[in-house]
Amino acid sequence: MSRPIRLYISRQNLAHNLSIVRKNAPLSKIMAVVKANAYGHGAVEVSKEFVNAGADALAVCSIDEAIDIKDAKVSTPIVLLEGFFSEQELSKIISLKLIPVVHSKEQLAVLKDYKINGELNLIVKIDTGMHRLGFKPEEFAKIYSELLKLANVNIFALMSHFARADEPQHVNNSRQLAEFKKMVNKIQADKSMANSAAILALSEAHYDWVRPGIMLYGSNPFLSGNYQDFNLKPVMRFESEVIEIKNVKAGGEAGYGGTWTAGKDSRLAVVAAGYGDGYPRHAPNGTPVAINDKIAPLAGRVSMDMLTVDISQISGVKVGDKVELWGDLVAADEVAQKSGTISYELFCSVTSRVPRIYD
Repeated sequence: MSRPIRLYISRQNLAHNLSIVRKNAPLSKIMAVVKANAYGHGAVEVSKEFVNAGADALAVCSIDEAIDIKDAKVSTPIVLLEGFFSEQELSKIISLKLIPVVHSKEQLAVLKDYKINGELNLIVKIDTGMHRLGFKPEEFAKIYSELLKLANVNIFALMSHFARADEPQHVNNSRQLAEFKKMVNKIQADKSMANSAAILALSEAHYDWVRPGIMLYGSNPFLSGNYQDFNLKPVMRFESEVIEIKNVKAGGEAGYGGTWTAGKDSRLAVVAAGYGDGYPRHAPNGTPVAINDKIAPLAGRVSMDMLTVDISQISGVKVGDKVELWGDLVAADEVAQKSGTISYELFCSVTSRVPRIYD
């Protein structure tokens, strides 16, 4: 019998969450973000599901991610969010009909020197305040003019990215949106600015294309609130089993470093899951875990292959019983909040030794 830890991915919930995007941005096309192995959910299978559910394009980080999807015979347009990293990538990008984001003068210089055989569609990125990737507003007009002169190059869209869309009322959002409008409103090209949070809270930013990421995987894109507030459904269910029951006397400690001490005679369940599987090592005592559909607190430091849960308040727990680390009963957002991180990191951190099962 193999180790019991599993990662279940709900195809139905992927399609449902895409429908929530469509409902909130009915006039926009959907560019589903599947970078970082679809946030740990499996890029190839997830991409197929999004295409079947009506996504208009997919977005990844790099050409390597795109090739994996293309090799699976997915024909939907694929956008490279970081564009190309060298001239050597351009021939492959053109042959695969990928759409790179152009965001730097270095990329522009490569395009000027490169003889494009075929047709290259690209997206131009403007930095409206994120101060990460993108052309500065004051240089955009000149850059855009130079791109228009390039042979066999088509401008697929213009884009920017919010820095604080997860805080919908923050003044920076309106500032960035105003900057973007000033740059692009007179240009006849598709436009894109809205990520998950902006899809749900900033309808004026929807434009021609929306770029949902974390909401597609059933997680709350805001600093507060719950995924259920937006009728999203969790896609990832991280499960394992109880492999040992321990009775601990009052004053006894559990795990490395004795970070948990029994205040009274207690019962602990040892679970086959640890940071070697992607469960956060820094999850503190009290982080919720579901055993037999009942919530119990994490007790002691998470180790590489195991963690322990205080089941003193749950009767009848035995070896082999099901454990949910996050999913339907335990929100990944809550585990992330307890652990001082975000659900994105939890999803991306599940390691390759955990089998993924698509149901």
